[in-house]
Amino acid sequence: MNPPVRRGWRIGLRIAERFLAVVGFCALVYHTCFDFTVIISGSMSPTLQGNDEATGDRVLFEKITGRFRAPRRWEIHQFHTPEGLTVAKRVVGLPGERISLRDGVLCIDGKPVPIPAHLSHLRYYPFGNLAAGHEVNCGTGYYLLGDDSRDSMDSRYGGVLAPGRFTARAWLVLGPGARRGLVR
Repeated sequence: MNPPVRRGWRIGLRIAERFLAVVGFCALVYHTCFDFTVIISGSMSPTLQGNDEATGDRVLFEKITGRFRAPRRWEIHQFHTPEGLTVAKRVVGLPGERISLRDGVLCIDGKPVPIPAHLSHLRYYPFGNLAAGHEVNCGTGYYLLGDDSRDSMDSRYGGVLAPGRFTARAWLVLGPGARRGLVR
């Protein structure tokens, strides 16, 4: 091979090497810091919407926050069910608290809890372990509810969630276009 051709091959190989390094780095960052999920259940509606792969919100979950702090009340977190399903629900009860519903009002340790203004549309229903005014002790776990409380397999049926079961926090709706924005 003559020198100009050899030089062209070296430049091409360097560009390919750098391109593959960037792609590898991006893949590493994605798999350690983020998770992408399509919502296929109406249980978190209207915050996260969708009933199937075609119409569901495309949500980016971030994994970094969970390494530095515990989940906070009203955040939406992702976890895996014992059956292996990936599920997202809103944290309403924290470790050490007792949760109950009285006349449709969410109570913590017997006192009504103020719901943030941007979540004032939420209505929780006394089903499962919250039926008939029962109180649930969170112990060392978290109590999670779906935003569409009429149709949600949440802590009312599955009990409190152990802290180590969380995988990520809902961060950003990427699509469809009209729904893009931060998850609140």
